[in-house]
Amino acid sequence: MGFFKKTGNVLQREWGRIRRYPIHPTIMVILPVISFLFFAVIFGEGTPRNMPIAVLDQDHSSLSRQLTSMIDATPAAMVSYDIQDMEQGKRMMRRGKIEAIVCIPRDFEKNIYSNTPTRVGAFVNGTNLAANGFLGKDLQTTVMTFSTGVQIQTLVKKGLTEVQAYNQAMPVYFDRHLLFNPWVNYGYFLMPSFMPMMLMIFTILLTVFVIGTELKNATAGEWMAAAGGDIWPALIGKMIPYTGAMFLMSLLMNTIMYKWVGVPLNGSAILLILAGFLFVLSYQAIGILIVSILSNLRLSLSIAGGYSVLAFTFSGLTFPLMAMDWYVIAFSRIFPFTFYTDVFIDQAMRGAPIIYSIHDLGWMTIIFILLPLLCLPRLKKIATNEIYWRRM
Repeated sequence: MGFFKKTGNVLQREWGRIRRYPIHPTIMVILPVISFLFFAVIFGEGTPRNMPIAVLDQDHSSLSRQLTSMIDATPAAMVSYDIQDMEQGKRMMRRGKIEAIVCIPRDFEKNIYSNTPTRVGAFVNGTNLAANGFLGKDLQTTVMTFSTGVQIQTLVKKGLTEVQAYNQAMPVYFDRHLLFNPWVNYGYFLMPSFMPMMLMIFTILLTVFVIGTELKNATAGEWMAAAGGDIWPALIGKMIPYTGAMFLMSLLMNTIMYKWVGVPLNGSAILLILAGFLFVLSYQAIGILIVSILSNLRLSLSIAGGYSVLAFTFSGLTFPLMAMDWYVIAFSRIFPFTFYTDVFIDQAMRGAPIIYSIHDLGWMTIIFILLPLLCLPRLKKIATNEIYWRRM
C-alpha cells in the first residue's frame, strides 16, 4: 500500500471522526468565528470615547463655563458630574463612576484678566493606561488651547494683529507626525494581536486534543493501522482537515480585520497570508511535540494552554521588546506569536519591504515546524504501545 493510499485511509477515517464528534467542528470553526466577531465588535470603535469625568468649578464664571464646554467637546471626555468638593470626586472615582476630576480654581476669570498665573488641576485615573493616556492628552490639549486663545485675545486688545498675536503666543511650534497609526486607533494594534491569539489557542489545543483522544480512548492502534503502521501518512492524513480549517480561519480573520474593521494594510497581503499559514503549522507542530512527549491528554492540554497564554505577554505589542532585558528578549523567541507579530507590524502597519519579514518566516519554519518533527519516532512509539493508552 503506497504513501498516498495510506494517507487517504487516515484522512477518510478522520472525516468520519469529525462528523461523529461535534466538538471537532466546534473548535475548528464555531469558536474561532465567535471569538473573531467578539473582538471586532469590542474594538470596532477604535479609541475610548465619552469617558465620564467630573468638574469642580469653584469660579462659576463665563470663562470657567467655556473651559468646561471645551473639555466636554473632546472625543475622550464627557462631563457627567458637577461636583461640590474634592471629597465627593474622590468617592466617585473610588467607586468607578468617573475616570478623571478637573478642578477649576476660584478667581479663575479674575486672574486671567489681571494677567495673574492660574492653574487648572486634573486628576486622572491611572489604573487604566488607555483611559489615562487618552484623557490626559485631551485634557492637556484643551487647557493649552484655551490658554493660547486667551493670550491671543489679550494681545489683540493691545493692538497686535491676529497673526502677530498668534506668533507671539506660540513662538515655538511642535510639529508632530504620527507614523503608521496616525488615527491613534487603539483597535488597530489590539485586534491583530487578540485575533491571532485566539487562532493560536484553538490551533494548539485542537492538535493536542485530536491526537490525545486517540491515546485516551485507546484508538491509536486503529489510527496507525489505517496508515499501515507508518507515522508520516498517519500524521499527515490526520492533520490535513484541521490544517485546512485553521488556515481558512486565518483567512477569515484577515478579512474581518482588513476589510470589515479597516485595519491598515500597507504591505504585502500575500506575505501576511503565508505568515498565517506558517503560524498555523507552527502551533500544530508544537502541539504534536507536547502530546508526544507527555502522552497524557489532560497534562498536554494544560501545558499547551499555558504556553499559548504566555505568548501575548512576550510579543512586544504592549511593552516593546527593545525595552526588555536581553534574557527576556531571548525568551520571547520561543513563541511563534512573536515572529508573526513582527510580520504583521512590518507588513500591515509599516509597509516595510518584504525582505525585512523573510527572516521571521524562516525562523517560524526552521524552529517551530521542522524541529518538532524530530519527535515523530516518539509519537509512533506511544501510538503503537498500549502502555501509553487510556491515560487521562
